[in-house]
Amino acid sequence: MASMLSRASARRLERMVASDIPTRIGVQVSPQHATFQQSLDAVRRLEDMGVDAVFNWDHFYPLSGEPDGEHFECTTQLAAWAQATERVELGPLVFCNSYRNPDLLADVSRTLDHISNGRFILGIGAGWFERDYEEYGYEFGTPGTRIGALAEAMPRIEARLARLNPAPVHHMPVLIGGGGEPKTLRLVAQHADIWHSFAGPDELQHKLDVLQGHADAVGRDISSMVVSNGASVRQGIGGLGLERLDALHALGTRLITVSISGDDGPDGYDVDKVRPFLEWRDAKNA
Repeated sequence: MASMLSRASARRLERMVASDIPTRIGVQVSPQHATFQQSLDAVRRLEDMGVDAVFNWDHFYPLSGEPDGEHFECTTQLAAWAQATERVELGPLVFCNSYRNPDLLADVSRTLDHISNGRFILGIGAGWFERDYEEYGYEFGTPGTRIGALAEAMPRIEARLARLNPAPVHHMPVLIGGGGEPKTLRLVAQHADIWHSFAGPDELQHKLDVLQGHADAVGRDISSMVVSNGASVRQGIGGLGLERLDALHALGTRLITVSISGDDGPDGYDVDKVRPFLEWRDAKNA
């Protein structure tokens, strides 16, 4: 069975390369340890530099550094970024499904797509940061119950998006984050246009095999699905060494996300750290 899946993944990679999916660089501008204006300035500079996408996250407290440091809410920040930019795609990496009614989340996403004139990426995941849940009064539950809730939410989100008037400006790519093999990757196979994880090269091939198996089971062609990877501001989560990126790229990864934070240095966000990755992207796309 494993060898059959590996062959299927190889065929998927061949089809993906043939479809000319470009290599892209995203930047997660972590909404922490900075003023709102600093985050806005960073996003504008990143767009000018040629970054393909900018993301924030859907949390209520910092994920690194001072735990009670400055922090801003996800959706309203994205609306401001959308107004302040013209080209770059944007979205959450990722929305926490637990924090909003699925129909409301669809409406928020549709509205952000209009504010951005069709540049919104609908990133979503099951949720994991317990402090958010405790401080804001959400039921934390278990990983299983949160993933189950996400599975129930996705059809509702899709159905609401199909009924909204006006409709989204474009087909909003759905990005699902996570790497759990029995449940999360099945949801990716069913619903996602982009799959984001922090899987390293040693485990990515296996994850892709599992994902392909789920896609075969639900009868969906995922040859055009974008494989996304990167590094978090949380130490030890993911990685961005160029050797690692080359290996991920060889396995089909086409969206790499770099994370920056308001406490990168005395001047706030260090956008210059992104430049080597843009050069790497351009070399891959040459």
